[in-house]
Amino acid sequence: MNSRELILDRVRRNQPAATPMPEVPLFDTASTSAGALSGTTPAATSAATPAAFSAALARMGGVFLDAPAKGSLDHLIHQRFPQARVIVSATPEVQGTRPLADAQHPALLDDVDVGVVRALFGVAETGSVYLSETEFIVNALGFLPQHLVVLLDPASIVPNLHHAYQHRGFFEARYAALMTGPSATADIEGVLIRGAQGIRTMTVISSRRPT
Repeated sequence: MNSRELILDRVRRNQPAATPMPEVPLFDTASTSAGALSGTTPAATSAATPAAFSAALARMGGVFLDAPAKGSLDHLIHQRFPQARVIVSATPEVQGTRPLADAQHPALLDDVDVGVVRALFGVAETGSVYLSETEFIVNALGFLPQHLVVLLDPASIVPNLHHAYQHRGFFEARYAALMTGPSATADIEGVLIRGAQGIRTMTVISSRRPT
């Protein structure tokens, strides 16, 4: 037995007894009620409202819109970003102006004006949206465009981060991010600058997921 095997053997023989992981509470408030979240964990539905999500997103510099009752999402995006020439969508609900399939390399997204994705769920407490490699298809789509548009089903909003981290998405994805508003920094003379390291604006559109 060499030194490495000797050390590892001693570590194995002297490990403490296994104990179960502690249960982390969901920290629901007294005003919340029970619901169901993707068939996995209880959801505090009264706290997971579009209004709460919108208010939190606004505090972080984002914008929350309702999908148009008439007209297409493409039309709404063109209205909001009339100067946009390159719109790339990772969801079939928005056509865009250039197919994402043309981006064989992430750097090819460096001239995109508007990127469009659909979030798996949102977090009312922070105004965040969950996006993974499944939603992005090309991860750079969430960071290289000037503006990011995120479609979010209001029924997929969870109340807080404790519910979010128990969502199945975190157990299924290799890469995932909770994005909260546009890129921003205030570390130079305390001046808030948006879009310093990434997207300049984030627009979340309340849109039911197609069945």
